[in-house]
Amino acid sequence: MNQPGYVHSAILTSPKQATHESIINGFTSFCLVIIITMPLLSCSGHRPTNIGINDGKLTSCPSSPNCVSSDAKDEDHKILPFHFKIPAPDAWLIARNMVLQLPNTEIISETSTYLHAECSSTVFGFIDDLELHLRAADGIIAARSASRLGYSDFGVNRKRIENLRSLLIDQGINKR
Repeated sequence: MNQPGYVHSAILTSPKQATHESIINGFTSFCLVIIITMPLLSCSGHRPTNIGINDGKLTSCPSSPNCVSSDAKDEDHKILPFHFKIPAPDAWLIARNMVLQLPNTEIISETSTYLHAECSSTVFGFIDDLELHLRAADGIIAARSASRLGYSDFGVNRKRIENLRSLLIDQGINKR
């Protein structure tokens, strides 16, 4: 016997259940569209032209909280440099190799004292810029990591530098 609002099947469905399923199916479709199109829209932003070494320092962080630098003066952006305890050329080579161990990271340019790498997020492909600057006379490698897009990075850049610090400590380069 067919009643209004019910589907004739092995499992009877009320209008409320059908509406709920329709909402879930719509939301699932929406999420799939977002997941598929976000990489196509490219969340990488443009490669910055203002990074590098200026007056012996890495470029300053913007006011937004999506950047950390060992050259920053304020506590929100400040992170400690890597203090090495082996000869500078050896420390630099190992640091370079450890950058390549970071997930989704590609070295874009490098010299004997400067390295720029791009680090991309797995899901949406957001690109962050990682920079290292060897300062042999000071016994340090300065570091900067910054998001290209958005305001907050939810601590991703700070975690990246600390992850690199842990790798360098494990290699016997960075002082604890």
